[in-house]
Amino acid sequence: MSNGQWYPPEWPDRIRALAAGELVPVTPRRAATVLLLRDAADGPEVHMLRRRASMAFAGGAYAYPGGGVDPRDEQPVRWAGPPLEEWADRLGLDDPAQAQAVVCAAVRETFEEAGVLLAGETPDSVVGDTTGEDWERDRAALVARELAFADFLDRRGLVLRSDLLGAWARWITPEFEQRRYDTWFFVAVLPEGQRTRDVSGEADRTVWIRPADAAAGYDRGELTMMPPTIATLRSVQPCSTAAEALDAAGKQSLTPVLAQARVEGDQVVLTWPGHDEFTKRVEGGTP
Repeated sequence: MSNGQWYPPEWPDRIRALAAGELVPVTPRRAATVLLLRDAADGPEVHMLRRRASMAFAGGAYAYPGGGVDPRDEQPVRWAGPPLEEWADRLGLDDPAQAQAVVCAAVRETFEEAGVLLAGETPDSVVGDTTGEDWERDRAALVARELAFADFLDRRGLVLRSDLLGAWARWITPEFEQRRYDTWFFVAVLPEGQRTRDVSGEADRTVWIRPADAAAGYDRGELTMMPPTIATLRSVQPCSTAAEALDAAGKQSLTPVLAQARVEGDQVVLTWPGHDEFTKRVEGGTP
């Protein structure tokens, strides 16, 4: 492998099975992930997690805090920022409740996996510290699904700050994958006073890294990433500050990116529309 592109060895066989009509695509689960940014001396840095090698999906790959939508993410919450109808239009969803669920999932997963919470006591404030034992108990309860995010916010009298998120991209896991996600990628700025914590049970390493440095590590084959991860890293590189990235989010296309696969003789060809760098041509069954 010349770079760090994640490519599971079972993909060629699954692509052939799909092409032969022997594989029924799994319905993708809605998910959200967040490029959490902060300013440093040499420009913005992004918070990344390395998924444990034992993980069934993308083990060993670098990613951002994120995960699947919990059905309870549709429960009403105190809300600040664009109204749900605007979010639904931006995310390409017909139902405002579903839009809320995606945004809530982004905020909830960032708290669960990084200890950072995009919420405040008022529509124009943000909590300053989430490192105490009581916060950790709530975070653990959210991870265990013992506590709904809406109940967590309500109990603490907090308003969800949707205005601190910017929708950046949308990628859908290929049809031949065993685990599929329809994932919205967001950008957010690390709130003042808060700091990330290495608390994700799905990760064995966390880093703050310049997008350009992470992309260079991928190009050298040192950092493994899925196509949407490296694509979003490259797309935020031109931003000179974290705030600039948040401001630029409204101009980003949210047209879903879905890989296309075909079989040409003994060769499997895999492409991601609009992202030629990820094209794979695999002879036989070996990536």
